[in-house]
Amino acid sequence: MINRRSLLAGLFSAAALAPLATLATSSEAEAQGRPMAPPPPPRRERRPPPRRGYTWVPGHWNWRRGPGWVWQPGYWEPNRRGFTYVGPRWVLRRGAWVYEPGRWVRSW
Repeated sequence: MINRRSLLAGLFSAAALAPLATLATSSEAEAQGRPMAPPPPPRRERRPPPRRGYTWVPGHWNWRRGPGWVWQPGYWEPNRRGFTYVGPRWVLRRGAWVYEPGRWVRSW
């Protein structure tokens, strides 16, 4: 049976080591060739006419090791009842640009 003291010691150890995990992740990301410069401005795309039951996801830049920034054209994503689509974006974190993919969030 786990006593209270050993449980607290484990929790404090985990809390103390948690920041190290994020540092390792950041270093690993930089080693994988994450971009240090921001993505180019979005391209102007011709948006197709509305399509019932679908959400248009605009194009965005992807980072590829080797060629660098590569344009990903827009596409139609089927709607999900009770959810709203939030498009992909690039965010600057700890000096490197990190891609946040598009996702569906619950509509309240």
